[in-house]
Amino acid sequence: MKIVICIVFVVFCRSIHAKVNNDYWSQRAKLLQSEKKSMFGHGIVLDASEQAVNEILMKAKNEEIDKGFKDPSSFLPSQNFLRVHDSIDNSTVFRVIRDMPKGAALHVHDTAIVSLDYVYHNLTYRPNLYVSQQDDSLRLRFFDKPKNDSWTLLSDARNETLDARIKRQLSLEVDADPDVVYPNGNAVWKKFISIFVFGRDLICYRPVFEDYTYQGLLEFYQDNVLYVELRTILPTLYELNGTEYGPIEVARIYQRVAERFERDHPDFVGLKLIYAPSRRVNASKVREYVATARSLVDAFPGFVVGFDLVSQEDIGLPLVEVADQLLDLNNELPFFFHAGETNWYGSSSDENLLDAVLLNTRRIGHGYALVKHPELLEMVRRRNIAIELCPVSNQVLALVRDQRNHPASVLFAADYPVVVSSDDPGLWAARGLSYDFYEAFLGIMSRRADLKVFKKLVYNSIQYSAMSKEDKWKALDIWLNKWQAFINKYLGRVS
Repeated sequence: MKIVICIVFVVFCRSIHAKVNNDYWSQRAKLLQSEKKSMFGHGIVLDASEQAVNEILMKAKNEEIDKGFKDPSSFLPSQNFLRVHDSIDNSTVFRVIRDMPKGAALHVHDTAIVSLDYVYHNLTYRPNLYVSQQDDSLRLRFFDKPKNDSWTLLSDARNETLDARIKRQLSLEVDADPDVVYPNGNAVWKKFISIFVFGRDLICYRPVFEDYTYQGLLEFYQDNVLYVELRTILPTLYELNGTEYGPIEVARIYQRVAERFERDHPDFVGLKLIYAPSRRVNASKVREYVATARSLVDAFPGFVVGFDLVSQEDIGLPLVEVADQLLDLNNELPFFFHAGETNWYGSSSDENLLDAVLLNTRRIGHGYALVKHPELLEMVRRRNIAIELCPVSNQVLALVRDQRNHPASVLFAADYPVVVSSDDPGLWAARGLSYDFYEAFLGIMSRRADLKVFKKLVYNSIQYSAMSKEDKWKALDIWLNKWQAFINKYLGRVS
């Protein structure tokens, strides 16, 4: 009898143990499935052709991640982009991404969209460009005839030392370790702003400005982007004879360049402007901005599509201090505010997120600090406010050192309305959107994120753009044709 009882007890214990084991594995599978269903892109369905191409992409992705596990120093998204962008060019994942049609670029800035190669090798070799080298300061400007003898024709002054100096002042790139040269956000922002100041007179000569803008659109187009929304301060342009152009004239010049580019490239949907002057001003100046914004909307309906304030948030004017002026503009022009581009939790720059949402912003530029504000996060979802992520910018400007630690992982995990853009690619040796897509896909998103997330990013970029409904349908139709060509190209590699 004792033997029978023991046997029954053992069987009972084993059944309990088996039940516990089954519960564990069942719950684990359910949790993984639940996470998968809540991830960014979960609603996208891939057809058989797309699944075959997805296998190519995921094989390359897993190989790159596995290599990073074995040798963490080889994982490119964990390192400063300024150091590794040449290595990214050799990544199979990046090459696939570069070939993809990408939709719209919704967060890029006017005088930072063109590659250093073009700015240096083309613009600095233009006729009538002069250089001033007084008091250790270097300036470039176009003249018919300079007003004083502090200026020398650059073509006469060029030498190896001067050329190297010009290159250094046009880019954030450095020969040494960028994390040492730029140890914190303030240090890199100081250099960042100096590039805009140095390049202003070079780029803002009216004929050069037109060529620069056209080249910027071309570089995005060559990266398979079909539409651009450009944040612009509408800088004052000049002619050799001293004539200057203000905001209305500059917007008209942008419009002419955009129309010419669209004629030359019929499968490019267009360019639109977001008027985005500097936030490093006082409240009185913002009143002037508001008046200018109204004039722009009246003069260019459908082309000037929004308003923003730009420059370093941590030292710029907080939105709350000009909320009344901005509320007056709210019914006339959509807002696309930079907000939360900061690591300072609870600061005025952090609280720009709150004010941006309450001011009914259509999108949030960066939103880096957004995950620290659970209630705001839910408001963003309810109001369908898109978050414009710029991964390379966040890393180069010292918000995050390793993309695996980027807070946007939370946004991708819970399928928030996200778009990915490139901010100021020309200042850190990038072009178009591909590098930011690469950093987001490999460094920020889950290892399980696959081809579906790229289709979702494209859909979002079109949905949350300021395009008309007709242009959105046109963009989607163009993109679908390009997407199928992309899939067919990679299917040929499978077979």
